[in-house]
Amino acid sequence: MEFGDTPQEDALRREARAWLEANFPAWRESVGSPARYTSEQRRAWHRKEFEGGWGAPSWPADYGGRGFGPVEYAVWAEEKARIGANIPFNVVGFGMAGPTIIAQSTDEQKKRYLPPLLAGDEIWCQLFSEPGAGSDLAALTTRATRDGPSWVVTGQKVWSSSAHEADFGILIARYDFEKPKHEGLIYFIVDMHSPGIEVRPLRQISGESEFNEVFLSDVRIPDENRIGEPGEGWRVAMTTLMFERMSIGSATGGYTFPFERLVELARAHGRPGVLDRQALADVYTRYKILDLLNARILSKLRKGEIPTAEGSILKIALADLCTASAALGVRLLGGEGLLSTEGGPQRALLEALAFHIGGGTDEVQRNVIAERVLGLPRDERPDKVGPFSAAVR
Repeated sequence: MEFGDTPQEDALRREARAWLEANFPAWRESVGSPARYTSEQRRAWHRKEFEGGWGAPSWPADYGGRGFGPVEYAVWAEEKARIGANIPFNVVGFGMAGPTIIAQSTDEQKKRYLPPLLAGDEIWCQLFSEPGAGSDLAALTTRATRDGPSWVVTGQKVWSSSAHEADFGILIARYDFEKPKHEGLIYFIVDMHSPGIEVRPLRQISGESEFNEVFLSDVRIPDENRIGEPGEGWRVAMTTLMFERMSIGSATGGYTFPFERLVELARAHGRPGVLDRQALADVYTRYKILDLLNARILSKLRKGEIPTAEGSILKIALADLCTASAALGVRLLGGEGLLSTEGGPQRALLEALAFHIGGGTDEVQRNVIAERVLGLPRDERPDKVGPFSAAVR
């Protein structure tokens, strides 16, 4: 495993650091110090990045990016996290929809959707999971029926982040119930302002409503909004999910409760005692393990190798660190930890629970590790063959 930057990566790091230090502190001062950035503040910071040529650096240069590979993008993400500029905006758009459109769409679709996405003008959401199809996504039952130049789509989606403010969504549906479950799927771009779409926010444990359930009732989607051929929906969806896990793994610094804040809390509240010191050491160790996992993945990428189960290991380690760091913050607050403090470890603890589910549940990731690292046999899946209409659900 290799540590440290190559000369090219070092030059990029210095360039990124210089731009961030010249722009982010002044921007942050202009908006004050909110405990939580609003949607418009997030959009404003993205537009600042866009104007500086950093709007979507992992995109190819032909589409407004800088052509960064995973290693270069990780350098950029690390520098943003270091200065506190890792402010999520339109995560589905930049981390999933945009890369999928670049990889799989027609030239017409790229010309229509990529420029306003890059500029921060249009928000995207993901319409994949359903009440009966989460970890087993291929069991989805949202129906798409061809009707002339359009498809008529009816069904229900759930856990759709930002659907309440989205302009477009990436949608996977089933157009043929007589084919095996993975073969009868189709992938669309859907206008979220279309007649027949109802978005219902879901109140979360944090008190906010960032997730939604989405009901589609005879929604008409032009065939020109299809990505891939009918029957290729699963292949296109796997492209999206690959980019989703890459975007989660490359932004670890923006999700966890900072270790420096934990030390500040310990000192401010007259701690730590022996148990608290042990807990701080445990969280610090988890941070270092995460750093080593990232280094291992980047080392593979530098050699031209493709990481496999490393992404699943990183995802579990990240989720565990999110929970452990926030829980320790609440504990260090003592009685004050029972109170709801905007932007404090209390909110971080409530939000950390989602990281054990989103982007692939802990259980799914452990199955991947068991099969690809430990060599354990795959579970029998008789539902993968034969018509989906006959599968036990």
